[in-house]
This record gives sequence, structure tokens and C-alpha cells, in this order.
Amino acid sequence: MPITTAARRIAFSFASPALRRSGKLRWLCLLLLGLWATACTSLPSEVERPVSEALANPSETRLGQAVAAHAATAGTRNDSGFALADSAELAFTSRMTLIKAAQKTLDIQYYAIFADDTTERLFQALREAAHRGVRIRILLDDFNTSGKNAQVLKLAFEKNIELRLFNPIPGGRGSMFVRILSNLKDVARMQRRMHNKIFAADNAVAIVGGRNLGETYFGQSEGTNFVDIDLLAVGRIVRDLSRSFDQYWNNPLAYPVQSLMTVEEIEALKRPPHIAEAEAGSPTGPVVSASATQTASTAPSLPNAPNKTTSERTITSPSGVTTTLPALPDSTNLRLFTWTWAPSVILVDKPSKIAADADSVEESEDSAVDGLLQLMSQAKNELLIVSPYFVPGQRMMSQFADLRQRGVRVRVLTNSLASNDAPAAHVGYARYRKALLAMGIELYEMHAEQKGSIRTFGSVSGSGDPSSMGASRASLHAKVVVIDNRLLVVGSMNLDLRSKLQNSEVAIVIRNRALSAEATRMIEPALASGAWHVERIGEQLLWRAPQGSGLKDSTTEPDASLGLNLLLKLIGPFAPDEML
Repeated sequence: MPITTAARRIAFSFASPALRRSGKLRWLCLLLLGLWATACTSLPSEVERPVSEALANPSETRLGQAVAAHAATAGTRNDSGFALADSAELAFTSRMTLIKAAQKTLDIQYYAIFADDTTERLFQALREAAHRGVRIRILLDDFNTSGKNAQVLKLAFEKNIELRLFNPIPGGRGSMFVRILSNLKDVARMQRRMHNKIFAADNAVAIVGGRNLGETYFGQSEGTNFVDIDLLAVGRIVRDLSRSFDQYWNNPLAYPVQSLMTVEEIEALKRPPHIAEAEAGSPTGPVVSASATQTASTAPSLPNAPNKTTSERTITSPSGVTTTLPALPDSTNLRLFTWTWAPSVILVDKPSKIAADADSVEESEDSAVDGLLQLMSQAKNELLIVSPYFVPGQRMMSQFADLRQRGVRVRVLTNSLASNDAPAAHVGYARYRKALLAMGIELYEMHAEQKGSIRTFGSVSGSGDPSSMGASRASLHAKVVVIDNRLLVVGSMNLDLRSKLQNSEVAIVIRNRALSAEATRMIEPALASGAWHVERIGEQLLWRAPQGSGLKDSTTEPDASLGLNLLLKLIGPFAPDEML
């Protein structure tokens, strides 16, 4: 039976007489047809994936030479250096500068890259790097590549740029809703996502952390901006990150964009249907947007883009030696960070964790989150946790109980119901809240309504000038753990069962008291003046207002709408932790 006929018969059999007489039946048929067609699609079986690896000798590049020279100047026995970036401004300019500094390679691995004006500036810099001969590999999880964001995939058709999608979802990309709906038959595989975030230049300098690429992650959204923190790394640890990148890049789950879509199909997603149909079949080359023809000097500026003065300022640290990385053609430098050289190791999941036939329980026994939990269990005095999605689960609760029995102070900063961009995740956290407080865990929840008076990791403007801010709302997105003021962990993982069982993650563990203290100093102002302090009085919860906010204490979820509170009550008793 032809698919069109089958779809019409199914729709007609379920339609009421009134619906049959109305024009809505046609749209129902089209929807069923789309779902049917999408459900019948599958991933290509014969895919060419040329094997490639990270730059073997970073010392051939200016970045590599500068890192080696700095290590010699510092006179350290440690082979890796680090610096914390605590603002959205630093996050953007650091990535832009690495793109401009790269001579040989750029390896970029992300869960999500969103198509907007902010990332277009990054894309233009990538095109320019590719045109001067830099080999660029972009590895992107496939979950967010529908609708407008599918336009990111056009980078795959640029010279010297390769873009692969990890664990792709079959079917069309016009609508995320339809895409998810049509793949419900394979929901287990669809839920397993590559959540790693690595940005490496010439295998010499890298950036890791929780930040994706998009205007909301760089403080430029007019709605809600994410509060995040980045870790810049140089030396041997970058080569370890690159080996991890190579494992994912050369994995059978990584599909070149060209094996899934043509550039015309990508372009058609942003055009009205009648225009797309009229142009279908017309031969065209790779599409380059109008903004792609702009030079760096004429590209639109970010509202909060740094000027020459701010780009030359020194970011101080309690220890280390300051060095200037090499001058670039446009006479700018990578920021004058104070690099702290320290022992380090990466925690990273294997790509097989995402495989369709992977056993969640077995794979999770050797997961990055399990490695982090093992480190946390060894805390002797204090544990500071920053996790936007915090769903402990029974194992972590048992671990917290043991820590508290040994007198270890545990502080947790997470999102409030109002600041959480994924309210369902708050449902999982809320069911453990009273038990956590009963143990003596100190809980802090991000205050969503922040209008520039609080500098939380620098992602919310501290100038007090509303015209300088992209938004008046903040959502926590940083993933940081400080153990006994001597171990610092920064990475992509949340402390929830999704990160433990379903997502692949990466993080760096550093043993250094000065860097741990620096991270703590970044976080503690948020605890005092940027978050609600949650207390338990009998069976009642009390949210203490942030210091200096002028707000009143609350006995209900602060700032949250009636709808969000209703969601909490309806979903809370039923949803399993690993789905939140």
C-alpha cells in the first residue's frame, strides 16, 4: 500500500465527521505522512570515515612553542598549566583568539552549537582559519541540529572544515518535536548523547567546561543567560584531551554531515516551502551566508565585546607565572593569564557508552561520573559542588551520609525551579531535598531574577547599566567540584543519573590548593548574594533570600510560576531519576 494512501486511511478512520468536513483533515494526513516517512528512514550503512588524528607535534606551531617556553620559564616539574575564565566575555574572546592563533589544527567537540549572531562571528573566524590552511574538525552531538540550528551543518561544506554528527537521529530536521516523536520507537538510543565539550588549538591550548556555543552561553541573550565557568589548559593534558577527541571522531557513531544531508537540503530548511520546492534540484555550490563575506574588522560587534583596554588586562591568580603568548597577525594576544602548573588527569567516558547495544549498568561502572564520585568520597574536610542539574540517586545519597558522619562539610549550588532551563531535572532534585537537608547538606539555589547587581562567575553583568546587559535572568550551567580546597574538577558532567548512565562526559582533575582557592572565591559570592539558601524547619522548607537582594524569605519555590509548581507536583511522584 502506498504510504500516502495508508496515511490518509489511518487519519480518516480516526477522524470525526466534523474533522472530515474541515480542512484540518488534510493537515492531519500530512502530519501522519511525515511521521510515517520519517519512521521508515534509517541511517546509512556504508559511510566513509577517513581516519585522522590530532597534530602530532604541537611544537611546530607558535602556540606550542609559547607553551614550551613558558613551562621552561616557570621552572616547574609539572607538565600541564591551567587558568580559570570566570566570565562570558572571557569565554568568547578566548575562543576567538585561539581560532585566530591556530596555525595547523582546531579540534572542536560539543553537545550543542546554536545558530545565532554570536556563533556566526565564531563561524566566520573558523572560515578564515580554514582558508589560511588550518585543518578544522568539528564533532557535534546530533540532538540539537534541527530547525534553525541545522544551518550550523553548512560548515561541513567549507574547504578544510570537516563536521561529523555523533549518534545521529534518523529523519527530517525541520522540527525537533516531530523528530523526537518519530523516533520514540528507539527512545533508549535517542537518549544517549555525547555531552563532551573540548575546544583545542594546535593540540597545545584547550578549553573545557560546561559551556556550549551560542548567545545564551556568551551573555548575549535578551532572555535568560547561562552562568558558566571555563578552564583553559596547556601542555600534556591537552594531548590527553585530543586523544579522547580522536577516539570519538574515528568512532562508527560519528557520521560525516555529507552522508546524512546535502547543502541544498540544509539550506531549504530555512526557506518557505514554496521557495524550497521551486529551487529543488537546481545545482548550487556550498552556500555561504552574506555575513560570511565580511572581514573580521567589519563583522558586527557583540554588545559586550571587549575593547582594546579590556583585552590587554591581566587576570591574576594566587600563584604561577604570567606569560604573553605569541602576537597574532591582528596584533592581539591570547589573554595574559597567570598559568598555574599542577598535577592533573582527565576523567572521560569511552565512546562505547553511547552505543545502541551498550549496557547502562556495566558501562557506568567505569564512567567519568563514577570517577568523580570516588574522589568526592575521599573528602576529609569540605566538599563544594556546583551542578545545574543535581539528582543524587541512592548511591550518592549514601555517600553524602557517610561524608556527613565523618564531619565533612558539604555545600551544593544548583538551580532553583525558576532558574532551571530544564524544570523536569528540578523534579528529581526536589524529591531528595528534605533528606539532603536532614543530613546537614547546605543547599543553595540560583536566584533567577538577577538584573546586573550580582556578578556571578561574571556571566551576569556587574556594571549596573541595563543597556550593557543581554538579559535580566540567569540560569546556572557551571559544573565544578572543589574537594578539601586542594582538588579542583571542571568539566561537562552534571551530578545526576543522566550524566552517569546515559551521556558521555569529560572533565579535568587538578591537584593544586591555589587554583582550588581561586575557584572557591569565584563561587562563594554566588552562595551569599546570588542564591537562595534552603533550610528545613520541621517538615517545612524555607528559602532564605540572597544577601542584599531586598527580597523576602519564602516558604514556596521562589520566583516560580504556578505552572512550574504544578509541574513539580504532577511529575514528581512518577518520573524515574535517570529520565530527569
